[in-house]
Amino acid sequence: MNTNNIKKYAPQARNQFRDAVIQKLTTLGISADKKGNLQIADAELVGETMRYGQFDYPKSTLTRRDRLVKRAREQGFDVLVEHCAYTWFNRLCAIRYMEIHGYLDHGFHMLSHPDNPTGFEVLDHVPEVAEALLPEKKAQLVEMKLSGNQDEAIYRELLLAQCHALHRAMPFLFEAVDDEAELLLPDNLTRTDSILRGLVDGIPEEDWQEVEVIGWLYQFYISEKKDAVIGKVVKSEDIPAATQLFTPNWIVQYLVQNSVGRQWLQTYPDSPLKGKMDYYIEPAEQTPEVQAQLAAITPASIEPESIKVLDPACGSGHILIEVYNVLKNIYEERGYRARDIPQLILENNIFGLDIDDRAAQLSGFALLMMARQDDRRIFTRDVRLNIVSLQESLHLDIAKLWQQLNFHQQNQTGSMGDMFAENTALAHTDSAEYQLLMRTLKRFVNAKTLGSLIQVPQEEEAELKAFLEALYRMEQEGDFQQKAAAKAFIPYIQQAWILAQRYDAVVANPPYMGGKGMNSELKEFAKNNFPDSKADLFAMFMQNAFSLLKENGFNAQVNMQSWMFLSSYEALRNWLLDNKTFITMAHLGARAFGQISGEVVQTTAWVIKNQHSERYQPVFFRLIDGREEVKKSDLLLRKNIFDKFTQHDFKNIPGMPIAYWIDLPSL
Repeated sequence: MNTNNIKKYAPQARNQFRDAVIQKLTTLGISADKKGNLQIADAELVGETMRYGQFDYPKSTLTRRDRLVKRAREQGFDVLVEHCAYTWFNRLCAIRYMEIHGYLDHGFHMLSHPDNPTGFEVLDHVPEVAEALLPEKKAQLVEMKLSGNQDEAIYRELLLAQCHALHRAMPFLFEAVDDEAELLLPDNLTRTDSILRGLVDGIPEEDWQEVEVIGWLYQFYISEKKDAVIGKVVKSEDIPAATQLFTPNWIVQYLVQNSVGRQWLQTYPDSPLKGKMDYYIEPAEQTPEVQAQLAAITPASIEPESIKVLDPACGSGHILIEVYNVLKNIYEERGYRARDIPQLILENNIFGLDIDDRAAQLSGFALLMMARQDDRRIFTRDVRLNIVSLQESLHLDIAKLWQQLNFHQQNQTGSMGDMFAENTALAHTDSAEYQLLMRTLKRFVNAKTLGSLIQVPQEEEAELKAFLEALYRMEQEGDFQQKAAAKAFIPYIQQAWILAQRYDAVVANPPYMGGKGMNSELKEFAKNNFPDSKADLFAMFMQNAFSLLKENGFNAQVNMQSWMFLSSYEALRNWLLDNKTFITMAHLGARAFGQISGEVVQTTAWVIKNQHSERYQPVFFRLIDGREEVKKSDLLLRKNIFDKFTQHDFKNIPGMPIAYWIDLPSL
């Protein structure tokens, strides 16, 4: 797709949304001085009005304003601004995508008007939209419309109601009523110079046709931040901006089709799936010995619902979208009912982790949009996605939350004494659930730095799953304290459960960061846990993925080519050649990522099996010349193919480089 419009608009949008959020925070008495020091104005009750500094708000805003003050003190002013700016940017981008595709239930455009370049279609249909979104206020909104001068107030009500309506399907992106971010929705939304105009006018409708527009918007939204932190020691909160890179679609297809697709074709070689995968690479002719070895480990049958795929650095979900496409074909081949397939895939097959809250929001959104294409009722099915932004446990008041959770019913329900007790001894701290909770929370103290490199023992998977289900029940059925405590604990148990599972395929474009960019926590963790791959974050992700795989599962990634040749990765190569099996590689070199110019990023895409067969002959493609389109074309046409090497042959080359193109007689 053409990304020029997005590239121009998104960086400007970040600055516009940040400025708008700062302006709104200032009116709430929350600001920072020139040195970045937080300034909080006193809240003063004047009649039925709250006065924050010089500005008056309804008294009902106090609780939400207090939450913003708390966040500003915990996170810092700039982090709060960044978070709230991208929250509204993400929400409005999501609504824009849905209105263009006709996915809003009331059927009208929320941010634009099909017949009026500066209008809003919902304002022409207030009775119908109010009936759908805000029936209890319908009469009031219609009366306001008839007055002729309250469009801004009406529009604000309808837009917030739209966000509330989308909460059921997308709670990760749209909060329930009384979300504090609502106070920061920019002003003057219906004016011709509104912050919405850039979103509507800056990106034409044809650019919104594919869901990958969401990923491109995000990549360019953070581009200025990325430029600002590259080359420096990176703080935890800046790691996403420094390391995220949107993967070209053809590379994604190559990785997914040769891992997820390959697993299916090993068991069902005559499957019609093969004809739908342009980048699937047929295996080289193998010796009878290798063929027998492969036959012995190939399952006789596979149930589609049992296939589990993880992207441990999922970003905005581009890889998982292709996983969805391949799995959808597999389900259809097996005769599943079309409307059942999307929910089955989202709940059983696809898992994603990231350290970036906003990227995970967009990843979940992109997958739901894929599902919405195939099931028009998906938003009403209460789908429970397995896409998680890893959260840190450092700031939790664990003792208080455990007491409120009352997991073993140790407190008398309804006891006001229990509710306000300060020094009550914790009960059931010897229980399996409490011990599991404490082990889990300890693992995630530095989750925003270490991400999915954090290891959770597979033996805890069943226990975590059972505890997670119990927490979900308490979130729905418990008293108000239990609901709040369960909601607080669920993210940690869910992310631990995802990391405790083992997958049929791990597919990723992992973060790239050398030792010079690593902060002290990451550097120490690398040294202690990944001695063979500590030189770069991508190599640690490469090695760690095998610990997340089932035996015979596929590790499929695109990363820097340096691990193939440099002496600092010789131990890693030796470990791979002794323990794993190379299946296929597209050696891309420079200029495979069209958005990056020059020779700096030289990459390779590969699929390696979590099983060892030293006489297996992988299929390599040498695509180091030319620009992205040339590489893509050469891979499609199977040019520059090398398939005569066995795994064992690389061991005969000094230093064991993956030099697949040299002549075998020279070894």
